[in-house]
Amino acid sequence: MPMQGGDVQPEESPAAPLLSLQGVRVAYGSAEVVRKLSFSLKRGSIGCLLGSSGCGKTTVLRAIAGFESVSEGEILVNGTVVSGRDTLLPPERRRVGMVFQDYALFPHLTVARNIEFGIKHLHKAERIRRVKKLIGIVGLDGHDDKYPYELSGGQQQRVALARALAPMPDLVLLDEPFSNLDVDLRERLGHELRDIIKRNGFTALLVTHDQHEAFSIADEIGVMNAGHIEQWDTPYNLYHRPSTRFVADFIGQGTFVPGAVVREDQVEIELGMLNGHVPPACRIGCDACGQGCKVDVLLRPDDLVHDEASPTKAEILQKAFRGADILYTLKLDSGRKVMALVASHHNHAIGERIGIRLAVDHIVAFSQAPAAGDRVPMLGPKALGTTARAA
Repeated sequence: MPMQGGDVQPEESPAAPLLSLQGVRVAYGSAEVVRKLSFSLKRGSIGCLLGSSGCGKTTVLRAIAGFESVSEGEILVNGTVVSGRDTLLPPERRRVGMVFQDYALFPHLTVARNIEFGIKHLHKAERIRRVKKLIGIVGLDGHDDKYPYELSGGQQQRVALARALAPMPDLVLLDEPFSNLDVDLRERLGHELRDIIKRNGFTALLVTHDQHEAFSIADEIGVMNAGHIEQWDTPYNLYHRPSTRFVADFIGQGTFVPGAVVREDQVEIELGMLNGHVPPACRIGCDACGQGCKVDVLLRPDDLVHDEASPTKAEILQKAFRGADILYTLKLDSGRKVMALVASHHNHAIGERIGIRLAVDHIVAFSQAPAAGDRVPMLGPKALGTTARAA
């Protein structure tokens, strides 16, 4: 399809999800790698599968691309079943582009030749026009005749992206796209990649183990664990409203402190009283009003404020200078550890005792002994009436 206007535009399709996975299972013999996995991605969105090595995220990406078959469930792209128990559409017929972890550029081909590799069926004039447009979109003007070995890692990544976009795919898949780059370049290119995809109306799904990368690029993220998605949600909700204890542990930094349900709208922890809705799932084993139930409350570093006027003190065990702020690991009087993110002009020494107070905007609590796989609702956010005060 010829490009029109200033940017590349994918073909239109109905409002149904562009990508849909329904109960997908992938296994190698008796080894189940992906189990009962379901999620969807709407056109124009950027999704991400986030997880540690071995969780199955790359296998999911390869199954969507058509490089792996599924033993159960279905994968639909633009409303068409491309994978199922009795269906395996070849990769070249799926209208899916893929950017591999190592870029997989052809070393003997120039930038322009690499980009046009998948569109040789087009007329020459159209190929030239499309390659030129894509080179401009990814910011490689003047590099048409260079070879991959003459480019930096970031420039090679741009060529790989342009090559994946050249056939005008419905969906672009990115497998750990920045893993070979240094941290500063990774962050900058991540923002540029998001801008390119969003500005041109493409739909993309990436996999990564890097939370910062996922948060800076994706609209929605699926946190994967042992072959299934624990939670598919926005970055904000994953951080502030984790639906499982695994997500609460995996996303960001934080510590769990024990708490006791005082009544159905109050939980007491060592640092003070938290007022808010306590869901029934957190009151298993308690009496009718919820008194006496033991819970674990998640405290993020930004839930604690350095306040020298506070009567609550904690000892500094560790400190990590981060430029604008310092991440302190603190020991409470009970011996439990918490973390606090403090502006760096409050530069205290290890061993000092500093004043702290609670500043909890979103309270998350789980039963102290949840059954494996149980999903326990969080405590209500401050926007719905939750407040917190220091003891």
